[in-house]
Amino acid sequence: MAGNYKSNKQTGVLRSLDWWTIGIYLALLSFGWVSVCGASYTYGDTDILSLSSRSGMQIVWIGTSICLGFVLLMMDDRIYDTFAYVIYALLLLLLFATIFNPHSIKGSRSWIVLGPLRLQPAEFAKFATALAIAKFMSAYGFTISNWKHFAAAVGIVFLPMLCIVGQRETGSALVYLSFFLMFYREGMPGSFLFTGVAMVIYFVVGVKYDDVMLWNTPTSVGKFSVLLLVQLFSAGMVWTYLQDKIKAQRILLFSLSITILSLLFSEFVIRFDIVWVQLVISAALIGYLVYNAMSARIIQYLFIATFTIGSITFFYSANYVLNDVMQPHQRVRINVLLGLEEDLAGAGYNVHQSEIAIGSGGLQGKGFLNGTQTKLNFVPEQDTDFIFCTVGEEEGFLGSAAVLLLFLALILRLMYVAERQTFKFGRVYGYCVASIFLFHVFINVGMVLGLTPVIGIPLPFFSYGGSSLWGFTLLLFIFLRIDAGRNLIRQ
Repeated sequence: MAGNYKSNKQTGVLRSLDWWTIGIYLALLSFGWVSVCGASYTYGDTDILSLSSRSGMQIVWIGTSICLGFVLLMMDDRIYDTFAYVIYALLLLLLFATIFNPHSIKGSRSWIVLGPLRLQPAEFAKFATALAIAKFMSAYGFTISNWKHFAAAVGIVFLPMLCIVGQRETGSALVYLSFFLMFYREGMPGSFLFTGVAMVIYFVVGVKYDDVMLWNTPTSVGKFSVLLLVQLFSAGMVWTYLQDKIKAQRILLFSLSITILSLLFSEFVIRFDIVWVQLVISAALIGYLVYNAMSARIIQYLFIATFTIGSITFFYSANYVLNDVMQPHQRVRINVLLGLEEDLAGAGYNVHQSEIAIGSGGLQGKGFLNGTQTKLNFVPEQDTDFIFCTVGEEEGFLGSAAVLLLFLALILRLMYVAERQTFKFGRVYGYCVASIFLFHVFINVGMVLGLTPVIGIPLPFFSYGGSSLWGFTLLLFIFLRIDAGRNLIRQ
């Protein structure tokens, strides 16, 4: 009887597997190996399958990843729920220990060196964090609207982030911000995401146009624009979250009328810095919101006032962070991205060369192993962080589009599979996986195209190396095993 049950269970798992996702996974692995071949090949190489070459070693990493995926599928899916906290604690300890790692690679202490093998614990901490957060949020009584519960969930995400920052690996730490997409799916107010987007807008506009003057006035366009945006965003939040159109219109009328009068006075009467007027308007707005919160006893007004204060504080601290907190190479990268500096021989070299490589591919590309930019090693890190430029050069626009469509299909499929889970644990973990893949693809492709800062994160299943490939395989196949067990009969 027991033997028959075991046999039926294994058959059920295989039948329940999402083979569409596995097919996309294998297709991405194939595309990835072809890209590694193109990125690592140099003229004169005779054997791309040799283990002495990167393309040959990538076959080893791919083979071990497939075996790892098979092992994960053969395990009982309940083990991931039962030991979620244990796995998270072990990876957290490993991340903390790695901070004191004596091996430094390119200024980062995020690698553990075991003879010829190099592993990056940050790549494996993603699935451990996803399991822990899924375990915590699926517990009885958890509600994301409870600020204590939400703060604890955020803490689970931030702990590995802090350890990774301590390893001087800021790019890998930023990946953990993708968990907030999952929080949004599970009921986190959209205002949190809006606040994050607003902060990015403040930083870009404020830094980029800080030294640009408005008309003939001594007013910084960057400061003026950001403070005006803060006022407009605050009015919009009153309109959206409180459904109070009258108060929102009052805020807009007051802000815009005073601003226009100040502009005209500064232009035609006495030139002065309008930013001071904007600060007074912002202070009056904060007072108005606090007054409404106290008089009407509606706490949402207080939240919007907090948003306004936080926005202004963040903006005026941005320059300090950029100039005094960030490392020189990070500061230069941001300035190059924003167009404040042109450093084609330094910080902007990688992006510039990758743009040339992608542009030279045209519609159909130059063909397999025929890329000149990559073969002549014009693009540093062309088989790791900047591997997408190889896709663009050798496969052209059509090949690049095909790769992006495959990633889109994978992410949409993961969201679909997450929604069909019978338990909250599987759904939360599934959305964690989809969010991590989305973040990696968006940022990696964006930095290759010069649209996002260069933060050094791999392209899933494409970038050379075992750590990232194993890490993404763990993420994906644990979820596939959880999904396969959703309808199994337990004894």
